Amino acid sequence: MTKKQYALIGAAGYIAPRHMRAIKETGGELVSAYDPNDSVGIIDSYFPDARFFTEFERFDRHIDKLSRRGDKFDYIAICSPNYLHDAHCRFGLRTGADVICEKPLVLNPWNVDALHEMEEMTGQRIFSILQLRLHPAIIALKEKIAAQPDKIHDVDLSYITSRGRWYHMSWKGDVSKSGGVATNIGVHFYDMLGYIFGKCTKNIVHLRDDTHNAGYLEFERARVRWFLSVNRDDLPESVQGKQPTYRSITVDGEEIEFSGGFTDLHTLSYQDILDGGGFGLDQVRPAIEIVSSIRDKELTTSLDDAHPYVRKYIK
Repeated sequence: MTKKQYALIGAAGYIAPRHMRAIKETGGELVSAYDPNDSVGIIDSYFPDARFFTEFERFDRHIDKLSRRGDKFDYIAICSPNYLHDAHCRFGLRTGADVICEKPLVLNPWNVDALHEMEEMTGQRIFSILQLRLHPAIIALKEKIAAQPDKIHDVDLSYITSRGRWYHMSWKGDVSKSGGVATNIGVHFYDMLGYIFGKCTKNIVHLRDDTHNAGYLEFERARVRWFLSVNRDDLPESVQGKQPTYRSITVDGEEIEFSGGFTDLHTLSYQDILDGGGFGLDQVRPAIEIVSSIRDKELTTSLDDAHPYVRKYIK
């Protein structure tokens, strides 16, 4: 079988090595890569013969030349900053390739609408990496919840991932580019909640600043108090100085253990796409609607249903 041919946009980013590894482990070939930053030595660990460009125009010309001589790409993988995802998705579709894009696919629901139109025009597909849907613990939880269709569950979500001062100076600290904390580090959790508990029916925001977001969500089968932070001072005392990240999800008071098992999820995501699965635009939209609303909603003055961590910042 001929190897699938890939190009990669955003080769110098934090998440790009996971895509390189996934391409390698699913038998693909990374032919070309682009990033304005040239700190991409990691490519040597996976595809040392890949062509690399620091100027998009030259990358575009290279892709076009290969396509015109019949060397069509099967997939364009996108790991660029969040606000560029939809533009790079459109570029990928216009080359005649399908697209595999990191989360968040876009920042706002209307961006999804535009990509739908591009899919129809080109006949190509866009797939988003929603890897938590493939995590064994999340699959097991979904099955458990599905077996209790009439029960409304109480959920607490806490996610604290330490970021230094650089974070706020980078595009990730710019709400117009990253979408803010809830979008940048939380979108896959909202997707997971909707995947398990159904449609979101209520969205209240208690706290929103450059470092923290917190609020309350209701789904068809769950009431969710959530807290997200990039401030290491929010780490519980039990993990401070031991680990930079803390994830906790409790359902009806029971902790869901999913701290491990993340290593191979991008490879599983790629294999799922190659096998005819994958998560397309319609599956992406609900989480994008949630994070877009969180970004724009007026903060509530009531702390009813607030996550316990919120009271550290709001009395």
